[in-house]
Amino acid sequence: MIGFGAAGRRAGRGPLAVIAAVAVLLPLAACSGDTEPTGTGGGEAQSGLNRPIRLAINPWVGYQASAAVVKYLLEHELGYQVETKELTEPDSWKGFENGSVDIIIENWGREAEKKEYIEQKKLAVNAGPNGNIGVIGWYVPQWMAEKYPDITDWRNLNKYAHLFRTAKSGDKGQLLDGDPTYVTNDEALVRNLKLDYKVVYSGSEKALIAAAKRATRNKTPLLMYFYEPQWLFTQLKLVKVNLPPYAIGCDADPKKVACDYPPYLLDKIVSADFARNGGTAYELVRNFQWTNDDQNAVANDIVNNGLTPEQAAKKWVDANKIVWQDWIPR
Repeated sequence: MIGFGAAGRRAGRGPLAVIAAVAVLLPLAACSGDTEPTGTGGGEAQSGLNRPIRLAINPWVGYQASAAVVKYLLEHELGYQVETKELTEPDSWKGFENGSVDIIIENWGREAEKKEYIEQKKLAVNAGPNGNIGVIGWYVPQWMAEKYPDITDWRNLNKYAHLFRTAKSGDKGQLLDGDPTYVTNDEALVRNLKLDYKVVYSGSEKALIAAAKRATRNKTPLLMYFYEPQWLFTQLKLVKVNLPPYAIGCDADPKKVACDYPPYLLDKIVSADFARNGGTAYELVRNFQWTNDDQNAVANDIVNNGLTPEQAAKKWVDANKIVWQDWIPR
């Protein structure tokens, strides 16, 4: 998913602001320019951007689901043209500087990038929460929690390390992570908690999901980094391992992290240019908020029901006008 905390998500699906800890910066007020609108759809686009809107797509399906709905509404309700760009989380932030990105629709923490691009360089603006509540942590299949009830206490993980050994982890237990660009504190956690484990990167959200399904189906041991919102939880059960409780500031130094991940109020980040000149497009993005269940429904249609992102977005939009009509600028 997923960088988180001081280190980044799904670092940090991971595709991931700390609840009650990080204040959401007030978005800049949008203002319309005098140039012609860029849209060609059925709405009346009003924007000072004399070009298509550039929407980053980060590498987890939950993000893809949110982006698909926002793109569909921008195009079909407001008449804008939208270009999507598949980028990692770090490269999405760099896009604010090189002009390739207008919108990050699901941001997981990324406090270092916020400081650099929002506070210092003033190239980006926080456009408020997107409504999703993010959780990152370590998980085992339900069958393992039932067979080894104390395995969900991190202090007992070394006792079970031998169960998780793989060819890639050698004589240590394997902790399976996802895309290495996700925000994660896992290598520091393993080191600082003195756990007999090695972090192994699967490379993608898809690989994490496949591992979870395989471990559940075949009852093979698995300790994995994972996160919510995530459609997989609607199909199988994973049990979260209890790491040392999170406290504000416990992840301030990425090298010394020895606590669990915080809960996140996921937010939206836009370029300062888009905030100034994006007109009704910026207003829609600023107004966009939905639930974890909304995201999971669209993501599930993309992954499991054979729908393209646009088809899944249209299905959700057709069924949920009462939700999204308040996002549309009046």
